[in-house]
Amino acid sequence: MPGPATFVIAGGGLAAAKAAETLRGEGFDGRLVLVGRETHLPYERPPLSKDYLQGAGERDKIFVHDRSWYAEHDVELRLGVEVTGIDPAAHRVTLTGGEQLGYDKLLLATGSEPRRLTIPGGDRPDVLYLRTVDDSEHLRATLARVGRIAIIGAGWIGLEVAAAARAAGVEVTVIETASAPLLRVLGPYVAQVFTALHREHGVEFVFDAHPTEITDSGVLLGDGTRIEADVVVAGVGAAPDTSLARAAGLTVDDGVQVGADLRTSDPDIFAAGDIANAYHPLLERHVRVEHWANALNQPATAARAMLGRADAYENLPYFYTDQYDLGMEYVGHIPPGESPDVVIRGDLDAREFIAFWLAEDKVLAAMNVNIWDVTDHTQALIRSRKPVDRAGLADPDVPLDRLLPS
Repeated sequence: MPGPATFVIAGGGLAAAKAAETLRGEGFDGRLVLVGRETHLPYERPPLSKDYLQGAGERDKIFVHDRSWYAEHDVELRLGVEVTGIDPAAHRVTLTGGEQLGYDKLLLATGSEPRRLTIPGGDRPDVLYLRTVDDSEHLRATLARVGRIAIIGAGWIGLEVAAAARAAGVEVTVIETASAPLLRVLGPYVAQVFTALHREHGVEFVFDAHPTEITDSGVLLGDGTRIEADVVVAGVGAAPDTSLARAAGLTVDDGVQVGADLRTSDPDIFAAGDIANAYHPLLERHVRVEHWANALNQPATAARAMLGRADAYENLPYFYTDQYDLGMEYVGHIPPGESPDVVIRGDLDAREFIAFWLAEDKVLAAMNVNIWDVTDHTQALIRSRKPVDRAGLADPDVPLDRLLPS
């Protein structure tokens, strides 16, 4: 008679911890092993570029569970260790040092890695990246001792680091290849809000710029301009860590391709979080987003599927940011290549508004800025997948719930 099942989780972040939590909560009583590359307990990443980076959050608050929780729930923590290989036929993983561990079900939650600068000088020790808690603590200490930094990349991480640096009194220049920050996500009209916000707080932008070298004194651009800086922070995106999945022969296409139940092309291997390119039943397409909400919520679906229970991940993509006095929530998904129309509800200049992105009068995504308790309504508008009245959408005096199709 076979013994109790063994489930292995490859990854040591939020997704891994939430999967372990759901498995135990749903009654799994077999062996449960969590293998994490970092020596830290699984933790949440959003604070690393927000309050924790600014010294406003306590270290213990970033951890998903304290160490006693794992002991009480009989979760074997193998920290400072990596899964280095998968043998799907033998149902076995290889760990750092050559140890092998059998599994009945395997969850890949290996997350993503920062994209590295490939220009000369990009590997200098004074070029910093932000992904781990150690990175955040190193950057915070750096901001306390330098006078000026250059940030390459005006995405969410780049802008949040800029806000933290200005709070620390550091001079900031943001270098961006596009003509505005967040241009691909927000489009030129809404992106101007973030340009104005950061300029008001003393951030300098250099747009349409192409760094060609990192030097002792800063960044050299393609047109010969030199951006002086004591330290350079690279925020040029992240790439899903799919090396294990690819080597194991799983289907990989912009991440590990999985169904709505987070199952990979191997029936006993699942994936969740940044690496999962998951089929979304509502959107009727595969979607991979590197958002905290996926790492938080996808593992519950994966865990139930690992237990043989039918489930599908149908949450809409969601993320948030806090920069200076601006707080924002974004929900929905704009497919690559789409050029939707934008409808603004509220005051763009005062930075109190909701932006809606529409195609054929259907809401694809919405972003509320300094307006709260509206995401239930914006999600409902997106989920309806029906045309809405644009005039009513733009009118703050028309309640959002009245715009929902009957």
